This record gives sequence, C-alpha cells and structure tokens, in this order.
Amino acid sequence: MARIRDIAKVCKSKNAGPFQLTLDVVFETRSLYDAVAATGVLSPELIGRLYNVAPEDVLFTPYPAGLAFKATIPRAIPAGDLGDSDVYGCQQHAPLLEVDIPINRLADDPV
Repeated sequence: MARIRDIAKVCKSKNAGPFQLTLDVVFETRSLYDAVAATGVLSPELIGRLYNVAPEDVLFTPYPAGLAFKATIPRAIPAGDLGDSDVYGCQQHAPLLEVDIPINRLADDPV
C-alpha cells in the first residue's frame, strides 16, 4: 500500500467559486497514474465519504493527459461566510493525503 501523500506529485484544494471546492491529485509518471487509476480507489464514493458529501454531488474527472484526478464538491459553508475556517479552500485536501492506494511503488517512479 502507498499513501497519496507519498506517491502524488501534487495534492491540493482550492475554491471553485464561493460555493464549491475543487481537489486535485497529480502524479509524476504515466505508469503511476495508470496504476492508481486501475485500483478504482480515487472515486466519487471516496470523495463523498471523506468530505461528507453524497457521491452524486461529486463531479469527478480523471484527466489522463495531465496525469491527474479532479473532484469538485459543494462547500459545507460558503467561502467567507460565518463559520468558514478556510476562506480560500486551500487546506481542504488534507483528508486525501492519508488515503491508501493498493499498489507497490513502480521502478520508474521518483523516490
């Protein structure tokens, strides 16, 4: 098993307007991207579970040309509203970092 934080080149979040949040996970090599994609772990169901959102409310986009996965979800609290603790949405990727992907590191992957 490998955690996303150990194998992704980039894992980040940001606002997609005041009412939505977007999450990006990018890999450095095609082989690693393909291995992660083949597991099916990164999915609307996973995002829904991590962020307490119905899977049907997750816009999930695998982007092979960019070696990336993108998910857009509704924000629980609009950006800047009373009770919002992350107005830019840039700290919301943290739950993704601990996700285990059932793969072994590949020979051509960076250390």
